[in-house]
Order: sequence, then C-alpha cells, then structure tokens
Amino acid sequence: MAKDELSGTEGYEDAYALDATLYEDVIAAVDAGDESRLDALFEPLHPADIADLLEQMSSGERAELLGAYSRAIDGEVLSDLDEVLREEVISLLPEGALAEAVRDLESDDVVDLLEDIEDAGQQQAILGALDDDDRAAVEAALSYPEESAGRLMQTEVVRVPEFWSVGETIDFLRSQTEDLPEQFYHVILVDPRMKPVGNVTLGRLLSTPRPVMMRDLVEEMFRTIPADQPQADVAYAFNQYHLISAPVVDADGRLVGVITIDDAMIVLEEEAEEDILRLAGVGDSSLSDRILETTKRRFPWLFVNLITAILASAVIAQFEETIAQFVALAVLMPIVASMGGNAGTQSLTVAVRAIATRDLTGSNLMRVVLREAGAGLINGLAFALVMGLVGYFWFASAALGGVIAVAMVINLVIAGLAGVLVPVTLERLKIDPALASGAFVTTVTDIVGFFAFLGLAAVVLL
Repeated sequence: MAKDELSGTEGYEDAYALDATLYEDVIAAVDAGDESRLDALFEPLHPADIADLLEQMSSGERAELLGAYSRAIDGEVLSDLDEVLREEVISLLPEGALAEAVRDLESDDVVDLLEDIEDAGQQQAILGALDDDDRAAVEAALSYPEESAGRLMQTEVVRVPEFWSVGETIDFLRSQTEDLPEQFYHVILVDPRMKPVGNVTLGRLLSTPRPVMMRDLVEEMFRTIPADQPQADVAYAFNQYHLISAPVVDADGRLVGVITIDDAMIVLEEEAEEDILRLAGVGDSSLSDRILETTKRRFPWLFVNLITAILASAVIAQFEETIAQFVALAVLMPIVASMGGNAGTQSLTVAVRAIATRDLTGSNLMRVVLREAGAGLINGLAFALVMGLVGYFWFASAALGGVIAVAMVINLVIAGLAGVLVPVTLERLKIDPALASGAFVTTVTDIVGFFAFLGLAAVVLL
C-alpha cells in the first residue's frame, strides 16, 4: 500500500522509515559496480535518510560504498550523520568530494562538523575547502568557548538600518539574492553602531505598504543572545519565549550572528538525550560505538553499582542470624528493595528533568518534596496492604505480613524523598545530577529497604 493511501493511524509508525529493501539494493549495486543503479537509489533520498543508511552499514560496507560512489555525500549528509561516524566518513572521502560537500554549508553547520573532528588534518582539509570569507567567519566562531552561542550561531545575517522603509528593505533584499542565507525568518534592524534593536518577520515585511518605516513593524518579543552564553541557556530561551530566531551580540552589544530555531531545538534534543543516557549510566553512547568504547563508558558506573550492592549486602549480613531463623525473609526482602528502587527512579527522573528545564527551583522545592513524599506514602500504604496479605497467606504469619507492610511504607516514602533531594543536592554541589543521582538513589533505597525490613523482623519475630 502506498503511503498516501494510508488512512487513520495504521501504518504511519513506519511512514518515515527507510524502505526495507534499500539497504540490500545499495549493497548489491556497490558489489556490481553499477553507478547508474546507485544514482537511481540515492537521487530521491533526503540527506537525513542517506545518513541513516550509512549508520546502518558496517565499517567495511561504508568504505566500499564511498570508494565507489562518494558523490552520495554532501554537506547536509555530514551534518545529519551521527557524530561518531563523521570522522570515519570524512576520512573515506576524496579531497575534492569533501571540499564540494562543505562548500555550500552555512557557517554554523561547518563549525558543528569541525567540533566533532579531532584529526587536525581533516579540520584543515575542511577549512581549506572554504572561501576566504567563509573560512574567516568559521574561524571567528571557533574562537568562542565550546558549547556557547558563538559556536551555535550562523554568521550569515540579514540586517538593515532601523531608519529604512519597507520599500528600501525589499529593494535591498532583491539586490542581494546571492548573498542571502538559504533560510532566514527575520530582518534584523540595527542602529548606527551595529547594535540590534528589533526583528521584523518576513511575513510582516511582505504584507506592509512600501512607505511604512521598518521600526514600526518590530516584534514585541525581542531578545539578544550574548555570544558567550552557554548553548543550553540559549535553547531554554528559545523554548521558554517561543523564539524563531535571535541575534547574537558580542561583549559590546554589536551584532555578530544569528541563531535559528532549528539549531536551538537540536540542542534541546541533545540535552534531553544526554540526560536519559546519563541516568542509565551509559554516557554519550551510540549504536555506532565499537565494543571497547562501549565497555569503557559502561564500566565505571557498573563498578559504582557493584560497590553499592556490596554496601547493601553488608546491611543484610548484619541480620544473618535473623534470616537463618526465618527463611521467608530471604524470599521477601528483594521485593521491598525492588519497589523502593523503582519508586526512587520514578521520582528521580521527574526531578532531573525538572532541574534541566529550570522548573524545579528553590521557591517550589519544598512543595515538590512534600508531593513526592506524599505520593510515596500513599503508594506505600496501598502496596503495604497487598504485601501484608501476601505475607500472611503465603507464610501463614500475620507478624511477617505486618513487618513487610511497614517496611514497604518506609522505603517508598524514603524513595520519593531521595529521588528529589539527591539530584538537587548534587546540582548545588556542581555535580551533574543526571550522571550521579541514579547510583546514590539506588543505594539509599536498597540500604533503607533491607534495614527497615530486616530490622523490624529482628524486633518483631525474634
């Protein structure tokens, strides 16, 4: 069934996936040396789809494809590639193909490529492929701190004096068609000192009579971005204030570039992805990573988890005699720790994301802490009833059912508190809460869960 024949939601989950046979067709065409077939396969593909295709291939298959058909790669494909693969793909491209690929990119995309390349020779090859003006703009952007607005911005801007009319602006734009950015959303108004004073949308510009002054059309929401501002703050500003583009200024307030919404949204996506990966203790992992790279990233946090498991086992060891007398404790105690760990992870995930989006602040911290503790208490009571009955009917012991019920309430309340307080504390200590919180919360819930359950059992059952 063709995609345009689909109705409702059926089939749309794969609407943007690559054709299932494309991979096999490309490999077959490479093996046969059939360039005309490769032309036919690649011609309708979007650069993002070509990047996805390259990411699905093995290193050997990528090398064969690029050796036989390097013109499949242009600058947009390099921009869309997983950063882990960019260096590999660039190293496989002939020098002329690389120059052709990067020549038509905007300056911010070239900077993004250079940031992810460690090989100095490849960096120079890309810079050498640029025109003198473009190279100067890229080198100027690279002079700003990493992950700053200066690195994120594009230097191609559309600006006019604030005292121009709509007619003068339109005539100017028509005379500069070759020098205009490929995409732009605003005309930036500047004063005689080159300081931005307002934005005018293209829609407002084109729908206004020629004699009207540009300063009369500026948007109410206008913000400038300092070139040294962290890119995470830039992305937050775009999301918070619904910006489409924003001028970037230097230390003296002069216009040096512009950031557009597509670049800001990429940063937001990267920040969210980074938080998710770090919460799982896998760092900046990618499906393209090799075995040793994957092992190195995961080993440190697996080691931390081993230490926390040993600490939890040390707590259990303190109640060895109690467990020996009541074997049922060994059966039930993992339930308490597991429930606490899951509840803590739920609270932790919400808290870490709220910290990243600046929704969790000092003014609402206590309310959030009380909410999580309250949720833990209510859930604890509900599951205490369930586990109390399980303990009673499974082991025919009302006392055992009461012990696990009380331990469940205690651990779920502590889990809710730890899930908020641990990341907040780490954030105030300038430690990334997404990276370190999971191990600490798991340790707290395991130790509290085991200690509460076994300690109560030692008092009540002996």
